[in-house]
Amino acid sequence: MLNKIIKTVLLLVGGIGTYGMGSFMYNMGNDMTNMTTAVEQMTRDVHSMAKDMHGMAGNMVQMANSMVEGQKKMGDDFSNVARDMNVMTHSMVSMGSDMNKMGGGISQMNDNIENMNGSMGRMSNDMSVMNGSMSGMRYDINKFTKPENIMMPWLR
Repeated sequence: MLNKIIKTVLLLVGGIGTYGMGSFMYNMGNDMTNMTTAVEQMTRDVHSMAKDMHGMAGNMVQMANSMVEGQKKMGDDFSNVARDMNVMTHSMVSMGSDMNKMGGGISQMNDNIENMNGSMGRMSNDMSVMNGSMSGMRYDINKFTKPENIMMPWLR
């Protein structure tokens, strides 16, 4: 009779333990699903950012080509001005001053382009760091897909 009571108690304790472990595993599975969904969304966001940056790069190339074309046209205009310089000698001082200001503006524009290129380099570096962080997250997620290794290390 005592043996039967002990078996019944052990069976009851085992059932409660199994229910507790099952509940824990079910909740952990839900948490892992939520984390995986978040990582998938982050991946889509990063992909979207990369596409946006690719579009920006195309726009920058177009802008640079337009600037080159504009500078070429300005250079052509200046050669025409040089041919007609003997007619316009009375405005030489004023035109020299304007050209000096324009050169300063072009210099400033080149500085701004250089700063923009530096910013893009830093952004690219930040994306690289983010990719490294996501790699670490992947390791953590993979580590928790087998929680029995954490809870019962002797089963490894």
